[in-house]
Amino acid sequence: MVKAVNSSGRALRTGVVMDPISGIKTYKDSTFAMLLEAQHRGHKLFYMEPGNLFVRDGQAYADMQELEVRDNTNDWFSLAASTTRCLSDLDILLMRRDPPFDMDYIYATYMLEMAEKNNTLVINSPQSLRDANEKFFITNFPQCCVPMMISGRSSQIREFVIQQGQCVVKPLDGMGGESVFRVSGQDLNLNVILETITRHDSRVVMAQKYIDEISQGDKRILVVDGEPVPFALARYPGKGDFRGNLAKGGSSKGVPLSERDRWICSQVAPELKQRGILFAGLDVIGDWLSEVNVTSPTCIRELDAEFGLNIAGQLFDVAEEKLNH
Repeated sequence: MVKAVNSSGRALRTGVVMDPISGIKTYKDSTFAMLLEAQHRGHKLFYMEPGNLFVRDGQAYADMQELEVRDNTNDWFSLAASTTRCLSDLDILLMRRDPPFDMDYIYATYMLEMAEKNNTLVINSPQSLRDANEKFFITNFPQCCVPMMISGRSSQIREFVIQQGQCVVKPLDGMGGESVFRVSGQDLNLNVILETITRHDSRVVMAQKYIDEISQGDKRILVVDGEPVPFALARYPGKGDFRGNLAKGGSSKGVPLSERDRWICSQVAPELKQRGILFAGLDVIGDWLSEVNVTSPTCIRELDAEFGLNIAGQLFDVAEEKLNH
């Protein structure tokens, strides 16, 4: 591997904003896969947590630490002493903080955008992280989706559920299957569930027609700069649950993309590329798109291990090419 350098011959500097690295599971953490790949290419790594970002006198900074990573499950990282640097000193900056997508997340994207304006390549584009809400964004592709409603009014959602028969209701700012409910018009708990999830009509939520094919897996399709990885990770609900999230006890298996999967990608990927979303995860259940993950999509390590891929390598090929133009 040729060492990656910038136009002046300096080793590329790649920073990462992430939740505490001490708490990750290295065998399945996609951010860790990206860091291993960047280090393999000779990039100098810098680690930040969201609270380390700040702005002073019109410049975005962070208290960051040089990082070294090792591919094992017991001793996987070393951090140097913290130093304060401009975010624009970095060539590449990975934004990999998990949701919830709250105001602190938005403030962080403002800071990252300041670095982007000074030619740091931020993955993904800060404006697109704000604009492409992972639940709401699928409304751009109704041809790919089951009937859905987004509303903060329990009465509207109740009417929609009764019309559709069975639905999934979920908040717009969560992840990992948190606060996701399967409901039906005959459910005696429907009113209380809707009151709870909308916080008595004060929070907007999404309702989608329930897709029976969830039993065949909730497929995560990774898209790198508009190109889908040819295999998806199908995630199957655990016993006694309807959610395919691995965080909720589901199991997984890699599967090749179907023709329908590729068609969905053809509908969504051009918009992702146009918005500067270099790395995204499309969630597909049966024949239908259910979410587009842009904040911190996962499943790199599982697909790499099962099919001998290097998805992070694909991502950094794109990133380095963009830095050279």
